[in-house]
Amino acid sequence: MPAYAYSGVSAKGKPVKGVATAENVPSLKATLKRDGVFLTACNETSAAGGGKAAAAAGGGREIDLSALFDRVSPKMVAATTRLLGTLMHAGVTLPESLKALTDQVESARFKGILSDIAVRVNEGATLADSMGRYPKVFPSLYVNMIRAGEASGALETVMFRLAEFMEKQIEIRGRVSKAMMYPIVLSVLGAAIITLLMVTIVPKITGMFEEMAADLPWNTKLLIWMSDFIQGWWWAIGAAIVGGIWMFRRWRSTEAGRWIGDSIVLRTPVVQELVRKIAIGRFARTLSTLLASGVQLLSALDTVRTLLGNAVLEKVVGDARDGIREGESIAASLKRSGQFPPLVTHMIAVGERSGQLEQMLTNLADTYDRETNTSIDRFTTLLEPLMIVVMGGAVGFVIFSIMGPIMQITEMAGKT
Repeated sequence: MPAYAYSGVSAKGKPVKGVATAENVPSLKATLKRDGVFLTACNETSAAGGGKAAAAAGGGREIDLSALFDRVSPKMVAATTRLLGTLMHAGVTLPESLKALTDQVESARFKGILSDIAVRVNEGATLADSMGRYPKVFPSLYVNMIRAGEASGALETVMFRLAEFMEKQIEIRGRVSKAMMYPIVLSVLGAAIITLLMVTIVPKITGMFEEMAADLPWNTKLLIWMSDFIQGWWWAIGAAIVGGIWMFRRWRSTEAGRWIGDSIVLRTPVVQELVRKIAIGRFARTLSTLLASGVQLLSALDTVRTLLGNAVLEKVVGDARDGIREGESIAASLKRSGQFPPLVTHMIAVGERSGQLEQMLTNLADTYDRETNTSIDRFTTLLEPLMIVVMGGAVGFVIFSIMGPIMQITEMAGKT
C-alpha cells in the first residue's frame, strides 16, 4: 500500500498537511473526507522523502519550520510499541496494526516512518528489516528483539517486553537528568551573579580605595585584580571556556579519552557508586530482556556492551563474551574483572546453575533500579548543600573583601 504526502483544508478552513497510506488517490480522498479533511494536493512518497513531497504538494514555496523540531523521542517509541503489542494481542494483523498506528501518532516525521514501514511490510519485508532502516529511531537492541520475536512467533510478547524495558530506561534517565538539573542551574546562576558583582559593583567600590591610597589587605587586592582581569580579558575568558569545552569533548570522543575519563569516574567517590549501579541495572535488564525474547547469548552480550556508556565496563563485557565463547560461565568471566560486585556475580551464577538466568537478571535489575533511586537521592542530598556552600563562600569572599577595608577606613576616620 503506497504512502502519500498530502495537503488539504479542514472543515474549519485551516490548512492541513500529513502523510497517510491508501490504495490509491480516490481511496485517500475518501479516507480524508471521513476525517473532515478535503484533499487539495498529494504526492506518492516514502518516510525518507515525506517532507520534500509534502512541500512539493503545497507548491514548493512553503517551508515547514516545525519539521526542524519534530523529533521522535524514546517515550513516543515506547508508547507506540505498547500500542502495537496491544493491537496484535487483540488479533489485529500486523499491517492493519501499523496502519492504525500511522493514523494515531501526531508527529509528522514518525507518521512518515510508520507509513514507510507499513508499506514495506505489505510488500513482504520483515518488520525488523523495515525498522532497521531507521537506526536513530529504532536502535540495534530494538531491531534485534523484533527479529527474535518474529523468528519465535511471539512478536506481541516481545513488544510488551520492549515497551516495559524502554519505559524503565526512560524513568531512570529522567531521574538522573532531574538530579543534575539543580546543580547545573545553581552553577550557572552563581557564575552569573559573581560575574555581575565583579564587573559592575566591585569596580565602583574599589575605585574609592585607590583614591584614598588605603593600605589594602591581600584578599581585597586579589578581588581588585580579578575584577580588572575579567573586565579587560572577558573575551579571552569566554574563548578559553568555549575552546576548553570543545577540546575536552573532542578528547573524550577518542578511545584513549573515553578510557581515561571513564576510569576516573569509576574511582571518584559518590559518583562511582551511582554510575556503577546505573550500568549494572542496565546490563541486567537489557540482557534479561534479550534472552527472554529469544536472542542468543553471545549476540545479546554484543548488544548489551554498546549500551553501558562506560568504556571500562564495556571491555569487561567484551572479555566476558570471549570467555563464554571458550566455554567459561558468565559469572566467572564477570567476577574475574573485579568491576562487578560479588552480589551480582553470585546471583548470575545461581541463575546459570538453576536454568533461570533471565528471571535472576530481572530480579537483579529491579534491585539495582531501587538502589539507583536511593543513590540519586543521596547524591542530590550531598550536592545541594555543597553547591550552596560554594556559592555562599564566593559571595562571602567578595563582601568580606569589600567591607573589611571600609570598616578600617571608618574606624580611622572616627579616631581622627
